[in-house]
Amino acid sequence: MKTPPSLLPDPATLASRLAAALYGDGAAGRLVTILERKLPRMMSTFPNEIVTCRLPDGRTQRVFAKYEAGHSHNSFGHRGNVRYEAEVYCRVLKALPGFRPRFLGMHGDALTGDTSLFLEYAYRSVRVSDISVKQTIRQPRAITQAARWLAQFHVWHESRAGDPALAFLKRYDADYYRGWAKRTFEFAHPLRQDLPWLAELRARGDSWFAPLLVTAPTVIHGEFYAKTVLLRGENLFMVDWESTAIAAGEIDLAALTEGKGWPADIVRRCEREYCRVRWPKGTPAQFQQTLDAARIYLHFRWLGERPDWTLREKSFWRYGALRAAAERLGLLSGDRNARGGAVGGRGPGLIRSAAQRSGRGGRLCARDNNRRKSPRPR
Repeated sequence: MKTPPSLLPDPATLASRLAAALYGDGAAGRLVTILERKLPRMMSTFPNEIVTCRLPDGRTQRVFAKYEAGHSHNSFGHRGNVRYEAEVYCRVLKALPGFRPRFLGMHGDALTGDTSLFLEYAYRSVRVSDISVKQTIRQPRAITQAARWLAQFHVWHESRAGDPALAFLKRYDADYYRGWAKRTFEFAHPLRQDLPWLAELRARGDSWFAPLLVTAPTVIHGEFYAKTVLLRGENLFMVDWESTAIAAGEIDLAALTEGKGWPADIVRRCEREYCRVRWPKGTPAQFQQTLDAARIYLHFRWLGERPDWTLREKSFWRYGALRAAAERLGLLSGDRNARGGAVGGRGPGLIRSAAQRSGRGGRLCARDNNRRKSPRPR
C-alpha cells in the first residue's frame, strides 16, 4: 500500500520543514524549492515519500522523507516512533565513518509534536532480499558484507552500552523477553493439541532467554533483516532504525540469516564472518547458545505480536524452527516421536485445521488459501 496523499504535508509546509531541518537556526531567508514528489512502492510503518528539491545554492537534492503524521506502532515496547528513529540517526549513526544513508536533518512540529525525518535518498538501490540480477553471486556477497558491517557496528558500540548519552535507547530486559513468550503461548492456544511441545517449553520459564542477558550488550538495529539492507553498487545502506535498542548483538545476526530462503552454507558463512570481525581473538564459547536464544526470541517476537499472525499459515514454519532452536538449547526432551513431525504435531494440514477452528485465525487462513489458489493478475 502506498502512502495516502492525505498523510503528506502540503508543498509549502514541506519546503518550510526541509529548510528548518537542513539549515537549523540559519534557515531564515533560505528558500528550498520542491521540484518533484514521488511515493515509494510501499508505505512501510510510517508515511514516506521521495522529494526532489532545489537548495538555496542552486544544487538539486533528492531526499527520503518519513513522517510521523500522528501514527504510532509501539509493538509492546519494541518500536519507537519517527522522533525516536531521528534521534538514533542524530546521536548514534551520524558519527559513524561512511554510514549511509546520510542523516540530513529532522523537524519537530511545535503544534502537533509530529516529527519529520529527512535522509539521503538511496537511488538505484535494491534490497538485499530482492536481488535478482546475478543473484547467486551478488546476494551471498552482499549478505556476507552486511554481516561484516554488523559485527563492526557491534564492536564500536559495545563499550557505549552504558553511556549516559545513549540512555534514551530501549533496553531489552527479562520483562521484555518474557512478554513475547507469554503472548505467543496465549495466542497459540488453539494449536495446543497439534503443538504439545509448546507446553513443555512454557514450563521451562525464563531459561530460554538467559543467554541473552549474560552476554555483553551493545547497540542493535532490532530488525536487521535483509530487507532493511539496501545495495547500490558495492555500497550498503542500512535503513529503518526505529527498533534500535541495547541488547545482545546476536539478535541482529539471527535476523539477518533468518528464514527459509537462505542456504545453510550462506548462513554459516555469515556467522563465520561476523565472529571473525567481532571477536578477532576468538569466538566466545557461549556464542552458539546465545545465537539460538536470539533465534527463539525472534520467533516469539513475530508469533507474539498479534493473534492472527500467530495462526496464519505463513507463520507455521516458525514453529518448527522454534522447536529446533529450543532443542539445541536443551529446553525440550528431543523425543520427536512423542511430539510429532517437522511442524510440531501432525503436519501443517492439521495445524491449519486447528487455526481454522479458532475464529479470526480461521478467517485469516481462509484468506491465505484463497490468495494462494487465485491466479496472479496479468
